[in-house]
Amino acid sequence: MRYDLVIFDNDGVLVDSEPLSNTILAGYLTELGHPTSYEESIRDYMGSAMHRIHDIVLERTGRRLPEDFDEVFHRRVFAAFERELQPVPGATDVLEKLAADGIRYCVGSSGSHERIRVGHRTTGLDRWFAPERVFSSQDVGRGKPAPDLFLHAAREMGVAPERCAVVEDSPLGVQAAVAAGMDVYGYTAMTPAAKLAEAGATALFGGMAELPDLL
Repeated sequence: MRYDLVIFDNDGVLVDSEPLSNTILAGYLTELGHPTSYEESIRDYMGSAMHRIHDIVLERTGRRLPEDFDEVFHRRVFAAFERELQPVPGATDVLEKLAADGIRYCVGSSGSHERIRVGHRTTGLDRWFAPERVFSSQDVGRGKPAPDLFLHAAREMGVAPERCAVVEDSPLGVQAAVAAGMDVYGYTAMTPAAKLAEAGATALFGGMAELPDLL
């Protein structure tokens, strides 16, 4: 393996949360008078930090979301996670392979630390990710597509950016990794391959079993 650190996005890459969270997001925005379909939520918000949702709605409508928007949204999402969330098929096999090969890995997620913890606890992935391996957009000033989060994760893990590989499933995440000077592998389960390629993905894969050979 030619990398010293593999940085995983979380939602959609490690935990199969994107269908749940985007269904809830689309419904909540619609409830608040901002009609949004599931497909539009995936297109506009997948991979985003929460502040980007606020910014886009304000830019499009001139109206601010309620002050308790994040709290209500996360309460609904966490309840759905605890009922339904599953790990992405094959994700634990990849983690086992990395651990066996002595390759360091971590999470770099647009989600909050609480969201990451709830998802990992529910799916059993918490055994793979001690707190010092988890990095959130909460830790930096700007979320994806800015490179700040991935650069922060690399710095905290003590690895140069050019020695890092990022595993992402959203164009925003791919753009962030490219801006950080890192190779990025695009997981096409939820996003058309062409969109990840256009964003600058180093390579594309459709199933986790393919990832170790790419790395």
